[in-house]
Amino acid sequence: MNEIENALLSEVSLDEPWGLVESFSTFKREHPTDVNRGMDEVVSRLERHGVEVKVHEPDLFLSLPGVARVEVDGQTFRAKPPAFSIDAREGLEGELVYIGANQADDIDTIFDKKLDPTRDVRSLISGKIVISEGFASPGMIAQFEELGAIGVIGINPGVDIHWGICTTIWGVPDLDDLPRKPNVVSVAVNNPDGLALIEIAKAGGRIKLFVEMEEGWFSSKLPEVFIRGNKEPEKYVLLHGHLDSWDVGVGDNATGDATMLEVARVLWKNRDKLDRSVRIAWWPGHSTGRYAGSTWFADEFAIDLEENCVAQVNCDSPGCRWATEFLNLSRMSETDAFIAKAIEDVAGKPTFGERPHRAGDYSFNNIGISSYFMLSSTMTVAMREEKGYYAVGGCGGNIAWHTENDTLEIADKDILLRDIKLYLLSVFRNANAEILPFDWRETTREFLDTIGSYQEKAGTRFDLGPSKGAVEALQAALETFYAGIDSGGIAPGVANQVIQDLARILVPINFTREARFRHDPALTVPPLPTISVAAELDDHAGGNEGFALTQLTRGQNRLVSAINQARRQVEQANPA
Repeated sequence: MNEIENALLSEVSLDEPWGLVESFSTFKREHPTDVNRGMDEVVSRLERHGVEVKVHEPDLFLSLPGVARVEVDGQTFRAKPPAFSIDAREGLEGELVYIGANQADDIDTIFDKKLDPTRDVRSLISGKIVISEGFASPGMIAQFEELGAIGVIGINPGVDIHWGICTTIWGVPDLDDLPRKPNVVSVAVNNPDGLALIEIAKAGGRIKLFVEMEEGWFSSKLPEVFIRGNKEPEKYVLLHGHLDSWDVGVGDNATGDATMLEVARVLWKNRDKLDRSVRIAWWPGHSTGRYAGSTWFADEFAIDLEENCVAQVNCDSPGCRWATEFLNLSRMSETDAFIAKAIEDVAGKPTFGERPHRAGDYSFNNIGISSYFMLSSTMTVAMREEKGYYAVGGCGGNIAWHTENDTLEIADKDILLRDIKLYLLSVFRNANAEILPFDWRETTREFLDTIGSYQEKAGTRFDLGPSKGAVEALQAALETFYAGIDSGGIAPGVANQVIQDLARILVPINFTREARFRHDPALTVPPLPTISVAAELDDHAGGNEGFALTQLTRGQNRLVSAINQARRQVEQANPA
């Protein structure tokens, strides 16, 4: 690290961030009224340090879970409804049927659909209440609703019940999204109660679900800090995270809110040292609106984001106890070396990155913005196994995630201090890099690996050679491009525009199916999704194979066209 970076990190203090964590540990931030209270506190703490804050007040469509229970033969089982369950306060009665499914064993599978697509269980499910292993997640609820279930019970892995959200709609629905709004009653139960309910299902029992929900439009505060850079003030790095939580949500996400608070304080104080700007936002509607706050921001400022945002950095669940490592770290491939160096410099740790999930507040993929971080540090797999923990989606791996146990003890002062420094250094370096620190050759290598994997699964049934050839041509152009940067043959301004423009093309083609400026469902998006059916041809053998091949032809056309467009962007900048 250089002298300026060392001086910057030395200014990080826990006074304000830990004060915010302690305060947030004393009140819930589920209802918009309480969330707005938390937003007001963030604003007050920032303004106390002279930081200028703009507070947006969007109307967001939210679903607020109330109480729930399952009744059968005089017994009552405790339950929690996910956001966007159907209200059933008068009770929904029906036959209970058990459909077995694999419990998620890592974060990759928490939000996925549960059933093998070749498994035909429609006749068992239609018109009944289904119980199955898993969190009451969008994939599970959508799949069972499609198969005709009138209610769904998700069996959580342990003795606690985790809150969640079951809609596949990302953010506030538009008219095209509304048909996907859930139309089933959904709850989650803990594992012991789930096992008891399975036995009732096997005996052909009937149950009654009771669920209270509040749904509608809510005025929501959304603070934003814009720290103006001195050389390219119109260009900015977007740092963001959610403030609403389940219960008091210390590890998810009071620690993240505190991290952004301190980054904002330090960067505002040192704004004379920034080349590009830094934009920091605290989101409402994450938990009860499927990322409604960040989606509103992406919609409201879409064209500005397209023109000027050089990277988006998500801050969720840093600074949690035992979270010593950087495993399963969300990042797009082009950012890999950049964040690995920052982590090494701050923490002295190796980085094990992975493809970002269709989760968190990654609401900017359809605009096409290079992205890194979602969940940050986490505990080791060995520690998780030693403690008997199962996979969760936050809190550094602590199973207090999305429960009333996510209290002050989940935060760790030393780890929080380290993680604040990591976010600060990453954002500062990104804002001050003469050349944007993203290597698109890493992305083309990822693309070639993906295409190779798909080709192996497709065999001779489909030729992905045009996709491979297009990516190889882009990769060759990129080698010349980066060599030109290193030799000084390509001016920094030209290089940065190309690097940013590549994000607008390559991020959507790798992470989205929908058209730009729309939002894909909250379901897993495979790599290079327009050709991903190549890996599923066995599932379409027989009558549907011809349809699958047609889809694959169209998907390859879209992919090759995008890659060719990217190559032309690069070639235009390359030295003659």
